[in-house]
Amino acid sequence: MEQRRNKTNIPLVTASLFIATFMSAVEGTIVSTAMPTIVGDLKGVDLMNWVFSIFLLTNAIATPIYGKLADQIGRKPMFLIGISIFIIGSVMSGLSHSMIVLIFWRAVQGIGAGSIMPVSNTIIADVFPLEKRAQVLGLNSSSWGIASIIAPLLGGFIVDNLSWHWIFFINLPIGLVVMVMIALFLKEPNRDKTKTKIDVMGMVYLTLMLLSIMYVFQLIGQRPIDWKMMAACALVAIVTTVLFIRNERLVDSPILPMELFSNRTFVTQNAVAALVSGFLIGYEVYLPDWTQGILGLQASLAGFAVTPSSLMWISGSFIAGKMLGRLRPYHIINVSLVFVLIGAVIMVIIPAEVPFFSFLLISAICGTGFGISITTSTISVQNEVDHNQIGVATSFNTLCRTLGQSLMMSVFGIVMNMTLLSKVASSQGVTMKMVDKLINPKTADQLPIDLLPKLREILYSALHNVFIVALVLVVLAIVVNYFDRKTAVNKQQSR
Repeated sequence: MEQRRNKTNIPLVTASLFIATFMSAVEGTIVSTAMPTIVGDLKGVDLMNWVFSIFLLTNAIATPIYGKLADQIGRKPMFLIGISIFIIGSVMSGLSHSMIVLIFWRAVQGIGAGSIMPVSNTIIADVFPLEKRAQVLGLNSSSWGIASIIAPLLGGFIVDNLSWHWIFFINLPIGLVVMVMIALFLKEPNRDKTKTKIDVMGMVYLTLMLLSIMYVFQLIGQRPIDWKMMAACALVAIVTTVLFIRNERLVDSPILPMELFSNRTFVTQNAVAALVSGFLIGYEVYLPDWTQGILGLQASLAGFAVTPSSLMWISGSFIAGKMLGRLRPYHIINVSLVFVLIGAVIMVIIPAEVPFFSFLLISAICGTGFGISITTSTISVQNEVDHNQIGVATSFNTLCRTLGQSLMMSVFGIVMNMTLLSKVASSQGVTMKMVDKLINPKTADQLPIDLLPKLREILYSALHNVFIVALVLVVLAIVVNYFDRKTAVNKQQSR
């Protein structure tokens, strides 16, 4: 491995990975800014949600497949293939002439994006020693937080000065630069491809299983719920799960080796990552509703409210790097969850009319916990497997985080909607349309002044319940991590 590090131009490869991760992160959210213009051009408002959902669905499904193939075929070819698919999907999305066509190419784009995060983290594991790896992973992961702030601004600029097509076309030159940098400067040993057996049926079963599970999550968040479709998807998920597990136990080179699940640290660290990611998505999505709907601040300030989280994420990853050399994952995760727990408790107990700077403090506390926990979980699962399984371990960790966010977004949505409907029904003269206007600063001034206190109280109740559920996730993460307390010291910490 040391020889490979010497041949690889680490600074340029690292820079290309950051660019690719940031490009993928921006693409997940920049479309929201341009969506009103896209709908006006292509029509099909009833299909609008699928432009977002299909990207996340195919991204999640492709992630574990890329991870396994990166172990079997190589990091560089799988990364280049993923970026190529992503670029093709981006360009064709920009050329789309209908919502159906756009949704199809967004699916292709998501398939390509599925390679970026797991393979990037796998390459980082290859070229960096333990302590530096934590720092680099933290920097790479912080791209998502930074993208959540920059994407709306960038999307608005592109739509106003060019056209919505360019939010997709812009990925072509950036993606090509990344491909050239990786092709020229990343060196890895040749693998004996004659002995490589691709687990095709495992990929088929895994794809059907994840597609049905993710679609169930989508259905949970819709109103009214299509119970027949949900039951059918649940049945498909159960059957394909059984077939997948059976297949993985029989084949010589499984896409997800079942013996990994006998490793307690591997299981607990991935479970913690899923729970923390569930809290993270709830915090980032619903905090802006608080700052805009209750405090009446502009959308730009709502973005700044979570900025300290992205900055302190980097600090948290540096802390994790220092601790990983001396402490076991169990202890480090406990430290990280204390930070997240403090932030979660504060979000539950604070009153509605809290000063804006309070959210900056909460964001900094949570961001530190996110940086420590996500970085530690990623490195820990990498250290628990042999080198030829790092891609599988990294991609499964990424998948757990994605599933945690997808599931909890549906749960949070149910809690939010049920609370709002209940409170609105018991409040005279108040409607759901008024609540919608309240959350948007541009329309809040259209509401009757005498109803504003009541509307804000209703919104606060809904957000309060959401953050209670989010707090439960943190408590569950602490409980799950407790089961990792007796495992032996990682055998590969010195890698």
